[in-house]
Amino acid sequence: MTERLAAQFAFLQEIDQLKSVLRATPLADNSRLENSGEHSWHIAMYAMVLADQAGADVDINRVIKMLLIHDIVEIDAGDNPIHGDFDPAEQEAKEIAAADRLFNLLPADQAVEFRALWDEFEASETPDAVFGKSLDRVQPLLNNMASGGGSWTDYNVTLDQIDTRVGTKVMRGAPNVWTYVRGLIAPFFGK
Repeated sequence: MTERLAAQFAFLQEIDQLKSVLRATPLADNSRLENSGEHSWHIAMYAMVLADQAGADVDINRVIKMLLIHDIVEIDAGDNPIHGDFDPAEQEAKEIAAADRLFNLLPADQAVEFRALWDEFEASETPDAVFGKSLDRVQPLLNNMASGGGSWTDYNVTLDQIDTRVGTKVMRGAPNVWTYVRGLIAPFFGK
């Protein structure tokens, strides 16, 4: 039991570093950039609050778990903004290596469970992962909107880019959410 607890606490201590990974998106009050730990917590709350927008085949408890762990790999791999310039294959390799290292800090049974959830989320093929990915894409939009443009301004983002890079993914898992959110953000780009 002592070895198990030691491994669990080592993992918990290690993932505290997620609070130091800054994202391109500011907080809604525009006081500073959001960190990945805050982002993960916030979208887990999105899943709880917006559970009624999920399909009948979505298990919200699994979605919450996915959302809480999906960005842990950023401790080693960093965060790359969706509108930024980076090599997707290189980033994927970094994230896989990070997943190998970080999840293997856990006892074997939990390492397998967490890694399976992370892999499922990344593949975005199951109803749970598709809905989770939708929420992951929506939250930054609302923070950017609330902060007066946030990373949209920094990266010269257009509404067409949002529709292509974000909208299609949100539409897959939460079509009503996308219709509502797009209506909120579209006027910003009409300025």
